[in-house]
Amino acid sequence: MTTPPTATLSDGTIRGTVDDGIRRFLGIPYAAAPFGENRFREPQPVASWSGVRDATAFGPTPPQLPYPAPISELLGSVRIDGDDILTANVWAPVDATSAPVLLWIHGGALERGTAALPLYDGRSFAREGIVFVSINYRLGSEGFSVLEGAPRNLGLQDAAAALAWVHREVAAFGGDPEQITVMGESAGGAIVAGLLAQDRSRGLITRAIIESAPLEAQSPKKAGRITAQLAKRLGIRPERASFAAVPPDGLLEARRQHAAGSSPLGGAPGFQFAVEPESLPRSPHEVIPEIDTPLLIGTNSDEYRLWFPPEALGGISELKLLAARLALRIPRRAVQAYRAEFPDASTGEIFGQLATDLLLRGPLTRVARRRTAPTYVYEFAWESRVRDLRAAHALELGFVFDHLDDDEARRLTGPDAPRQLADEMHAAWTSFIKSGDPGWPAFGSDRLTRVFDTRSATLPQRRTAALDQLLG
Repeated sequence: MTTPPTATLSDGTIRGTVDDGIRRFLGIPYAAAPFGENRFREPQPVASWSGVRDATAFGPTPPQLPYPAPISELLGSVRIDGDDILTANVWAPVDATSAPVLLWIHGGALERGTAALPLYDGRSFAREGIVFVSINYRLGSEGFSVLEGAPRNLGLQDAAAALAWVHREVAAFGGDPEQITVMGESAGGAIVAGLLAQDRSRGLITRAIIESAPLEAQSPKKAGRITAQLAKRLGIRPERASFAAVPPDGLLEARRQHAAGSSPLGGAPGFQFAVEPESLPRSPHEVIPEIDTPLLIGTNSDEYRLWFPPEALGGISELKLLAARLALRIPRRAVQAYRAEFPDASTGEIFGQLATDLLLRGPLTRVARRRTAPTYVYEFAWESRVRDLRAAHALELGFVFDHLDDDEARRLTGPDAPRQLADEMHAAWTSFIKSGDPGWPAFGSDRLTRVFDTRSATLPQRRTAALDQLLG
């Protein structure tokens, strides 16, 4: 019988499991439980423990609502009850010594998700000689409320505390604290961008990977709209004491009612970062062009098709497109350019492409064109046959993690996703984590982009005529 592996950390010793040359430690606290007197406070230090702490199961998941239909049929969720939600998980080769480190931050619109999803198992990276770490962080009202008397961007501050923990403790797992790559998708990618925008966190990051993520933080007033609306619904003031008096489930129920009937076309606002002096003095989209951290960044060709099912796309009329164009101040010539670029697209699909490029591809392009540090841009273009998702948001994850057999990945890819593409993408990400070079030329004046598909190619960025009209 194999002796369970242990690791001695600053706060005590933990016991994990080992299988096929990979050590795994789960549910390790990097900060104290953020409830009771710690609710709506910055992450607090962990209390040390004596003896050997069991680290064989994932820690509790942050309070959250499950995804609503129909997205719930495509994106799964895991619920583990308990208060110790600020935990990390580690997969490490048994023989790791000064190995490169990958810190993974999950997505979920800043109000859903968990590191406990099987899709995010770190074994595939550990097999490549990488120490893989994943984390949970506060979500929704607990992590991103804008309250009087409370710190802001608490979920981002949790991630910063986790990054500091990794830098301090990863040598105990055979990792090199001077070789930390931070990677995230969607809201997780936004958190990576937020960490890059913080002086104290950026110094701990060797390289960064941002997948399909918004890069812009908002003013406290704009970021706080959702907090103000939830406060009004609850009949309380948007202040720390009032929100702390409402149980987490009460805040979730208020959010459920608040978001009922909303759609990406309008309705209830979502959670966002707030620019403020302590946790985020400047928006990431302003800072990232100025820094020298090597960056791998990209989007999927049809991001919007996860958010808009076919019936919703079919319901977008010319009048709705016009209203959206006026509200978002999209020039008429930009819409015309998109129609020329996508001559067979419906009105709903034109709106979806505009939404994708306004939220994701446009900001990415602005940032990449301004950077002088190594910047590698990709576009994920392989089309799933599931529900006509095409190359939708989050579809690339099964390929990046090389987990196409995982049930969570198959919800999006279907059963026949090309394994050679997963091998290719996983190898590119691994190469970047280890060396800073994913295997294609950096983005520059020629705007070279790696297009991942059944037959991948490195090409000048696609659909630039329409995109440049949108960017102005």
